Amino acid sequence: MVSRMEHPAGGYKKIFETCEELVEPIPAQVTGRIPPWLRGSLLRLGPGLFEVGSEPFYHLFDGQALMHKFDLKNGQVTYYRKFVRTDAYVRAMTEKRIVITEFGTFAFPDPCKNIFSRFFSYFKGVEVTDNCLVNVYPVGEDFYACTETNYITKVNPETLETLKKVDLCNYVSINGVTAHPHIEKDGTVYNIGNCMGKGASLAYNIVSIPPTQKDKSDPIEKSRVVVQFPSSERFKPSYVHSFGITPNYFVFVETPVKINLLKFLSAWSIRGSNYMDCFESNETMGTWFHLATRNPDEYVDVKFRASAINLFHHINCYEDQGFVVIDLCTWKGFEFVYNYLYLANLRENWEEVKKAAMMAPQPEVRRYVIPMDVHREEQGKNLISLPYTTATAVMRSDGTVWLEPEVLFSGPRQAFEFPQINYKRCSGKNYTYAYGLGLNHFIPDRICKLNVRTKETWVWQEPDSYPSEPLFVQNPDGVDEDDGVLLTVVVNPGAALRPGYMLILNAKDLSEIARAEVEVMIPVTFHGMYKP
Repeated sequence: MVSRMEHPAGGYKKIFETCEELVEPIPAQVTGRIPPWLRGSLLRLGPGLFEVGSEPFYHLFDGQALMHKFDLKNGQVTYYRKFVRTDAYVRAMTEKRIVITEFGTFAFPDPCKNIFSRFFSYFKGVEVTDNCLVNVYPVGEDFYACTETNYITKVNPETLETLKKVDLCNYVSINGVTAHPHIEKDGTVYNIGNCMGKGASLAYNIVSIPPTQKDKSDPIEKSRVVVQFPSSERFKPSYVHSFGITPNYFVFVETPVKINLLKFLSAWSIRGSNYMDCFESNETMGTWFHLATRNPDEYVDVKFRASAINLFHHINCYEDQGFVVIDLCTWKGFEFVYNYLYLANLRENWEEVKKAAMMAPQPEVRRYVIPMDVHREEQGKNLISLPYTTATAVMRSDGTVWLEPEVLFSGPRQAFEFPQINYKRCSGKNYTYAYGLGLNHFIPDRICKLNVRTKETWVWQEPDSYPSEPLFVQNPDGVDEDDGVLLTVVVNPGAALRPGYMLILNAKDLSEIARAEVEVMIPVTFHGMYKP
């Protein structure tokens, strides 16, 4: 799986450039044969506007949300894209400047206002961004684009029109939720977000949104908190990007990457700051693994601990013989990986990109195993008896259970990230295959498949080609777990006529089935979904 590809031409810089939305869908040039059962839409989200006038956005997660759609029908493909009309985008276009502070870019007060109004604007509090550039997911019969704040944006998946902005704070006690919810087979949506509770104490709430209502009312209005995880620090919540779920447990991994709330509030109101300025690392806490049972929804008060990691994406979690198995895409250490994702770094020449990546945390796919039957008298003993893993859990004298992982994949500065599985079939269950986007010194340049049992790997890769997260779509007549296809969006900046395309790969061996090329550049996308 390790990439040997070099990119001296720096074609990857093109995926971090502003593009225009399309007036109407454009036809794609299809090579190969699209499976006749593959009829639907590939929806993707990412940044599409990297500056407003002369004001640049500085971080990868700052550009304004652009929604992409590849429609597949009768072997033909069209491509369409449209900016999401968030408040952040509309106001920026109206005022021709960056109006709302983003993840790594501070929005300065209007220079045309007098000094007094600019001064007082610093004391009005933070205006949270609704720039929903990360993901899109269904809630009932509706679809929502999202980022990691309390705002989600309802969109029309057919026309890509923006319908309305929803503030989740109006329904549940959270300050923000992740862009990686879990969706049950009945349509119930689970997510996690931090909240400020009684006595200014921090906690993390699992939120449930019910499926489509018989009375056609909005499911979001019936959202509720189902269980709460405690925070390791009172005024410093950990950064949360995803969480795990099994039939009987919620899994939350609390990392040492912290948001200093006091710094956040004071810095923002007095001198102007952005979200990235308020992150810090707790170099001594390591990583805390939390579990909560489902039915009844109760926190499991056992202290599971491990060494420090950054964590963005869970691959899968499942239960086996009294153990909870947790597979993660990790980065070793406590330094925040997002420090290396400023656009200036990603747009450097290849040798500089590699040099910077050498200083960043090392990526690694890891398996942790948590025992559910824990007794204090078993100190010093490995509590894991599953025959197929080398992961360990040892009770210490202070009552904590120390977890050591099994490494499923590791390559120098080679990340297996943006993971996907056969979600409908395997979410929360024992599984075999994971698919991911391969990052070569932070540059996405391959699609990967990993057998989590044997650690066998497969790779799709072409020169000067930069793919995105692969989405698995199961063959309706398939029998095996990997009977299906992977859909990804690839940019080939060197192509004279059609530099962007949707790629369809056989999920069994990553061989190419078809591609649908378009005559426009496509900027980087993060996450998305396949809508049948």
